[in-house]
Amino acid sequence: MKYLIVILFVFLDINMSYSQQDSIFRLDEVVVSDSRLLEFSNGVKLVVITDSTLQRVSGGLTNALRYNSSIYFKENGNGMLSSPSFRGTGASQTAVIWNGINVNSQLNGQTDFNTILPQNYDKISIRSGGGSTQYGTGAIGGSIHLENTLNFVEDWINVLNLGYGSFDTKNFNYKTKYGSDKFAVNIGLGHVSSKNDYKYLGTDRRNENGEFNNNSLDIGVGLFLSSENLIKLQHSAFIGDRNFSGTLTAPSNSKYKDVNSKSLLEWISFKNKKVQRVKAAHLYEEYTYFANKDSDIFSIGKAKTFLLNYDLKYKVNNIVLNGLLDYNNINGEGSSITDVTRNLFASTFLFSHLVSKKFTYGINLRKDWVTDYFSPFVYALSGKYQFTSNYRMTLNTSKNFRIPTFNDLYWETGGNTNLEPETSYQIEIGQVYTKAGIKAELYSFYIANNNLIQWRPSSTSGIWSPSNIKSVYQYGIESSLSFQKKIKNNLIGANVNYAFTKAIDEETGYQLLYVPKHKVTTTVNYTFKKISIALQTLYNSLVYTTTDESQEVDAYFIGNTTLEYEFKDVFKSNVVLALSVNNILNTNYQNVAFRPMPNRNFKLQLNFKF
Repeated sequence: MKYLIVILFVFLDINMSYSQQDSIFRLDEVVVSDSRLLEFSNGVKLVVITDSTLQRVSGGLTNALRYNSSIYFKENGNGMLSSPSFRGTGASQTAVIWNGINVNSQLNGQTDFNTILPQNYDKISIRSGGGSTQYGTGAIGGSIHLENTLNFVEDWINVLNLGYGSFDTKNFNYKTKYGSDKFAVNIGLGHVSSKNDYKYLGTDRRNENGEFNNNSLDIGVGLFLSSENLIKLQHSAFIGDRNFSGTLTAPSNSKYKDVNSKSLLEWISFKNKKVQRVKAAHLYEEYTYFANKDSDIFSIGKAKTFLLNYDLKYKVNNIVLNGLLDYNNINGEGSSITDVTRNLFASTFLFSHLVSKKFTYGINLRKDWVTDYFSPFVYALSGKYQFTSNYRMTLNTSKNFRIPTFNDLYWETGGNTNLEPETSYQIEIGQVYTKAGIKAELYSFYIANNNLIQWRPSSTSGIWSPSNIKSVYQYGIESSLSFQKKIKNNLIGANVNYAFTKAIDEETGYQLLYVPKHKVTTTVNYTFKKISIALQTLYNSLVYTTTDESQEVDAYFIGNTTLEYEFKDVFKSNVVLALSVNNILNTNYQNVAFRPMPNRNFKLQLNFKF
């Protein structure tokens, strides 16, 4: 470790010695922690969900993305474990990036999207396709980027959301942002809880043992040490306490607690054509599972990650060069995992070239060295061409990977230390047309996965164990059409998203489990002066629950509507009163077999901005 630090700072010192006098990078590239997303997403489909949309979301990140993206969510009942299927890939093939850092669990390689409260973030970006060259393991189907920005302007903004709804559901969110030309601070508090005892439609039963209580804290502080040096500290903490609800066929009395924290210290130097960053981060995750919540017997798992990163970005005319060095030290332990340690070192090179106003392309290269497995060399090539002022095409291709997790390798009753990393090859072609408030997008993709890791029971012992047993391929299209028009005091907006996905197991020729072939979402908004009304709909085609397609979960169509009224200058703040009706058709539906989702329900919310 000490040798790595010495090498890093020697490299830093060498680069500081040959700066040239010229214009500095845009401030946005300095203030945000995930600067790679700004500069090196040429030819990649990127969808951004803004703060105004996030403030209207109830519950966890699942609800924010379910209606605003093509991602399918496999949710074990409302508020329970939620995992995404991104272009037919699985939860462990979707990377979650927090302020530029991959924060997927070191134990199972996934992120539970109901443990992230999105209201504390300034924006959430959805980056489709492979991103392993920039973000490492797991970024195969796509990546979700959680970003908090610091505003160095003379301002103080406060946002408070209070909500109450069906099933005794309560939410509280408070976010404050203060800034000056040298100092900025953000603080976000989030809480959502519910008895979650909704009725199972078509039966006389309710969702028993489904209570949950989730809490989050996010803090960001930035200080300009000089006109060319900035230091930032970001911290995020989550504490969740959930009962795990049963199914139509089996009751449950289990309970699950999780604690996650992320801390990031970042120093940024920007001078002339060069930006340097040094990041030091500490990530902690812990879960406690009670098979019987009334018992003192439980299982536990923990993981700690220390991360050190050096990032040098240099701009020469229309070319941007970015080199990165990463070091990770990871420790895991638990009831079913003996103490294990993993050390990882990665080297990344990013290149972006603006050839002309019409044509831009990029090249990304990455190699990882890890103590307990062999990691492949990966790459990405991308570009976009603006044929006219209204029409452009994009293209990207990449090789990506996912390393075996601690559970895959070291689980005491079935871990397999002989696993190979998953590798993925993919290509995407996109077309974008914009004109007079209309935007149309069409993307087609193909993904080939090798050495897919899957847990299966032994035919002799019945013990579940992972192995590299099959290859799969996915292909499909994603399209969207959006429209916005203002006529005097009337503002009309609409958005339609459609995704077609084939995800085929080469061994059987069947569609993968829990991957819908069709997903359609629509949003229609109308605003007249102080009154707004919105309608959202979601259609998911059927999904298979067995490898031979003999059993399935039916397709469903659901809709939500929200009516808002804005009060101006109430106690020196703007107040929005919102009434939402979810599942307005009272649809009886499931997205996981035998786990019904909520019937028609209501929510009343007050949003204050002052």
